[in-house]
Amino acid sequence: MASGGLVLRDVHVPAAPSWWPPAPGWWLVFALVALALAVGLAFAWRHRRRRRSWERLFDAAANLPPSGERVAAVSELLRRAARKCDPAADKLDGEAWLRFLDGRKRGDFSGEAGRLLLDGAYRRDVDEADVARLLPPARARFLELMAGKKP
Repeated sequence: MASGGLVLRDVHVPAAPSWWPPAPGWWLVFALVALALAVGLAFAWRHRRRRRSWERLFDAAANLPPSGERVAAVSELLRRAARKCDPAADKLDGEAWLRFLDGRKRGDFSGEAGRLLLDGAYRRDVDEADVARLLPPARARFLELMAGKKP
């Protein structure tokens, strides 16, 4: 084959496909990831909003003027919250109630502050220092119980 023959050239490789627009399967993956993020953010927002409402509820009870009423309101909130974890927990009294509030890992309510929950609502005069010692662990325990954490 001389000059009049066919001229062979090397194989032509096509251009690489572009990354945009992605294939339909990738659109589905993007949509699922976006949906999962939106659901996760919605749950986190809802959890924060519920926790803030629980905090406001407890703080409103903790800011009542007379100390006896304040202790009674805190005790009532703790009993209501305990019902979420154990339906029979609000019927506990005395040491059993304080042990329930202590849970497995804490000892906040076994001392003098916890005793205030048992009879503080019935006292004529309640020491403000005792109430001040009771409120932080009671608030923490209230939020745990409302979140559904078992004792």
